[in-house]
Amino acid sequence: MEILKELLLKEQERLEQILKKTKDRLADAPQGTLRLSSCRENVQYYHCTQGDRKNGTYIPKEQMDLIRRLAQKSYDEKIIRLADKRLSRVRRLAKDYDEIANVYQREHVERQKLIDPVEPTWEQQIEQWIAQKYQGKEFQEGTAVILTQKGERVRSKSEKILADYFYQNNIPYKYEMPLYLKGTGMVYPDFTFLSRRTRKEIYWEHDGRMDDPVYARSAVRKIQAYEENGIYPGENLILTFETEKTILDIRIVKGLVERYLL
Repeated sequence: MEILKELLLKEQERLEQILKKTKDRLADAPQGTLRLSSCRENVQYYHCTQGDRKNGTYIPKEQMDLIRRLAQKSYDEKIIRLADKRLSRVRRLAKDYDEIANVYQREHVERQKLIDPVEPTWEQQIEQWIAQKYQGKEFQEGTAVILTQKGERVRSKSEKILADYFYQNNIPYKYEMPLYLKGTGMVYPDFTFLSRRTRKEIYWEHDGRMDDPVYARSAVRKIQAYEENGIYPGENLILTFETEKTILDIRIVKGLVERYLL
């Protein structure tokens, strides 16, 4: 059943992207509509605007750019109407998907203690996930000790910024939890999360020295290894980057969290 919910969420995201693309394009669309007329096996184009003559104004083929933009406008308007209608249905289905879990959530807290729910609630799932023990990557002797607000040791100031942001916003994570990638072996993603939307793990890699050619090549190889194992940026892999002159932007972090983790 989780596969069905994941498909619904993917369809919701696809429709939202379609709507954004078409609405952005419509913002720059010309006024009026396009009318086509056949005359002796030739097609003629007319520009119809409010208050204009009934059949519109003839558009010479030299103005093909205007003709194409008017045709595109009509198409985009149809797509928006259809996508809006479909998105409304998909959102309703996705919302209704959790109705069984909500029956338990609506029970009084004392009554919940007496009930064995047919499916684990999200809170129960996240508790079980957090409770799973793991052995992280060891720190080399002599490296700087950087501690997060949670009291965890991390490898860089940027990782501390990220960890503190997750901790402050009650977003459970695991730091450098081992992950086996076929063809590569064991890797240690900077952060691992359990997605509330898909109930699957999402990985976050922060590459902080992308202006260092050796470091950048290593980062690219690691991203490729993720992709070869079905873990893709924008789906179940979140990527942030830094260079000496471009530092971590917390606004981007917030946007990524809202998009993938909440």
